[in-house]
Amino acid sequence: MDDTGLPQISDELPELSELPAQDIPEAVREGTGMSQQTAKRSSWLWGIGGLGLAVLIAVPLALTLRSQPSATSGEVTNSVSRTESTSASPASSPPEVNASTAAESAPLLGHLPYEEAPAAELEPLALDKSIKLRQPAAKKFNQMAAAAAADGIVLVPLSGFRSIAEQESLFFDVKAERGEVAATRAAVSAPPGHSEHHTGYAIDIGDADRPSTDLQVEFENTEAFKWLQKNAAYYSFELSFPKNNQDGVSYEPWHWRFVGDRQSLETFYRARTEGSRAVGEEASAPAPANPNQQPGSSEKSSSEAAKGSTSESTR
Repeated sequence: MDDTGLPQISDELPELSELPAQDIPEAVREGTGMSQQTAKRSSWLWGIGGLGLAVLIAVPLALTLRSQPSATSGEVTNSVSRTESTSASPASSPPEVNASTAAESAPLLGHLPYEEAPAAELEPLALDKSIKLRQPAAKKFNQMAAAAAADGIVLVPLSGFRSIAEQESLFFDVKAERGEVAATRAAVSAPPGHSEHHTGYAIDIGDADRPSTDLQVEFENTEAFKWLQKNAAYYSFELSFPKNNQDGVSYEPWHWRFVGDRQSLETFYRARTEGSRAVGEEASAPAPANPNQQPGSSEKSSSEAAKGSTSESTR
């Protein structure tokens, strides 16, 4: 068949969007509109979902950050303080020593510091109600005195607990009466706050048969002293200042202390340790001159003890 004279048919179909609306089949027009609406709806759903997710993440995060500002600022302040402190102090600077603490624990004129025993913890001795010791020490001394009596030895308690106020009078009033300087007075009497008698664990002992040896070095020649040397340890008493003692204190055969429980043991041996440490921390300074005191005697020299009055006990 001859196509000559017939109109040519194009192989390319026009796009639907190029066709007038009335030329697009109704089914096609409806399908296209629905697709566009579905796409818009999906976009809205994704947007709403994303916004919700963002809110779920943002709200807890905001609450967490809100609860942390003070701690964070404190950490920053501390960090800055540490930095300033580090930069202000040279790396080679030695640690600072608390001067007041060192002074309180350091010996005074050769005497270690001791606290005063509470009145409620004191108990009168059976042999002399006017003399008191802490309850554990009083109990053991009574037992020791009874044991000595069974052996024919009468132990006489001369001095027990002494308050700081009493020690002040014994030290300062007598010093003034005798016209002594502090260092000279310290050779025979401890300054207030530095006597073992404050603790309620120390006691001066005499021999009923030899009262002239009370508070004298000659007490070492009595039967009472010999008995104490052999038996005092069984009752937890020890000589505070034996000959050539490590404290450098003069020999006092009459002065004994109780170390039969933890508190009493720490009272005396910790005081010695802290006193030695405090001395090491103190700045070097010459000791007060004392022309009447021999080196190595911090409380009472042997010569002073021999000449001393029996009316006072020194520690």
